[in-house]
Amino acid sequence: MRAVLSIGSNLDDRRSLLDTVRQEFADSTVAVSGIYATPPWGVTDQDEFLNAVLLVDVDQTPLELLRRGQRLEEAAERVRVRKWGPRTLDVDVVQVLAADGTELLSDDPVLTLPHPFAHQRAFVLVPWLEADPGAVLHGHTVSDLVAGLDHGEVAEVRRLEDFGPAA
Repeated sequence: MRAVLSIGSNLDDRRSLLDTVRQEFADSTVAVSGIYATPPWGVTDQDEFLNAVLLVDVDQTPLELLRRGQRLEEAAERVRVRKWGPRTLDVDVVQVLAADGTELLSDDPVLTLPHPFAHQRAFVLVPWLEADPGAVLHGHTVSDLVAGLDHGEVAEVRRLEDFGPAA
């Protein structure tokens, strides 16, 4: 199955923390965005984030993939003090596609698919569009979703550098 992972960090050595995810999924990464600097979302009294998106092909269930990301967050000593607050590392499973390309849907409170806020977040959609220009999220092209966002919010998502080639 193919999964879209959105990763971010706004504490400690942000670039190195993102690299831990890149290294963990190096053998299964099929596409990767650049690294973007983005303002915080939801709780704005914190430092800006570094964000990126990885497309990975894995032989795991969505829940196993979530747990894999959570282990990386734990290794980065992530502490969940407040919702949308600062974090050393965030690994979100945004979307999962079955082998036939069908989008998997889940309303499980542990893992909702697709991610319930992805369609509203420029820091997810802009890097995703770079990694997969033809991406579709729940029946809408990611390019249309980006076009529908506030232009100021999209402009604040600034590409900084390459994140490395796909594996």
